[in-house]
Amino acid sequence: MSTLIHTGKIVKSIGLKGRVKVHSYMESPQRLESLDEVFIGPAKKGALPFRVNRVGHTRGAISLDLEGVSDAASSKALVGFNLYIPAGSLDELESDEYYWRDILGLDVLTEEGRILGQIEDIIPTGSNDVYVCRGGEREILLPAIEEVIRRVDIERGVLVVRLLEGL
Repeated sequence: MSTLIHTGKIVKSIGLKGRVKVHSYMESPQRLESLDEVFIGPAKKGALPFRVNRVGHTRGAISLDLEGVSDAASSKALVGFNLYIPAGSLDELESDEYYWRDILGLDVLTEEGRILGQIEDIIPTGSNDVYVCRGGEREILLPAIEEVIRRVDIERGVLVVRLLEGL
C-alpha cells in the first residue's frame, strides 16, 4: 500500500442508511469522486480500506456512502476517525506549489539566517494560506505570499522568510 495522506475527519453520521459527513482538509474535495476507496481509522497505521459508493456535496460539506456501512450504527462508529487517501492519487503540482504535508514541520529561517521555529499549522484564509511558526520567542503568523515566503527547500527542510514590518 502506498503512503496514506490525512485528508479529513468524519464528523457526523447522516440519516439511517449509513452515510457519513466529512470535514475535508483538501483544497479540492472533488478529488474524492475519482477514488474507488478511502482509508479510515484513528491513525494511519491500522486504517482500513472502504470502497466509495458515492460522494455527495451539500452546503460546503462532503458526504460519503461507503460499502459495508449501511446503517446509522455502523456510520456512528466511524465518527471521529480520520480519512486518508493514497498519496499517489494526488495531482502533480507546479514547481512553485506545495502540499500542506510538505510545508508542515519545515524549519523557518530569516534571510539573515536567524532561526524562528517550525511550521506547526496552516490556516486557509481564502486569498492565501497563513503558516503558523512556533518554537522561537513567540508565535509568528506568516502569510504565504511572495513578499514573505522567499524560498521553500523541501529537500533541506527549510522555509526562508522575509519578515515584514509588524510580523
